[in-house]
Amino acid sequence: MTRIAILSREQMNAEQGKMYDDIKSEGGPLGGPYWAYFRHPQLVRHLQDTSNYLGRSGGLSKRERQMAIMAIIRFWGAKYPWAVQTRAALAMGISQEIIDTINDGGTPQLDDPREKMAYEVAVEMLNTRNLSQQGYERACAIFNEGEMVTLIATVGQFSMTCLTAIGFDCTPPDDVPHRIRK
Repeated sequence: MTRIAILSREQMNAEQGKMYDDIKSEGGPLGGPYWAYFRHPQLVRHLQDTSNYLGRSGGLSKRERQMAIMAIIRFWGAKYPWAVQTRAALAMGISQEIIDTINDGGTPQLDDPREKMAYEVAVEMLNTRNLSQQGYERACAIFNEGEMVTLIATVGQFSMTCLTAIGFDCTPPDDVPHRIRK
């Protein structure tokens, strides 16, 4: 049960409602942690702009970024993001086998070296709260400096999403088939 009231569009004040309409027209997220973020419309705008920038202009492919995101969600055990991002991963062609391996806490078999490295960097940073010199050098052999900034920023940005979803117990609807395993 979600701990924070889910405001309907009609319950929002003018600033919240305008931001809701703007984000909706852009195809942005409206549920999960955004139920909380809409309390601060400018926060929603900044978070959405950051996510859009990292996803569209940061140099990583959608699949590379998605592999990092799946590692981040699994680390935090965030229910709502897992449900939503699993659906996105499947739509990108990431196999159910890879998703299930991540969900079970295993290391997925990734053939693409950039996707594999994006996953490994996220896992190392989260598990050790660091990126070792060796890990950094391995990643820099694959990603340029700008892509490294995007990857590391994604770990922080999506951790915030997960922590907000956890803090407010943002639970996916019962009809969403993709569930994170504890």
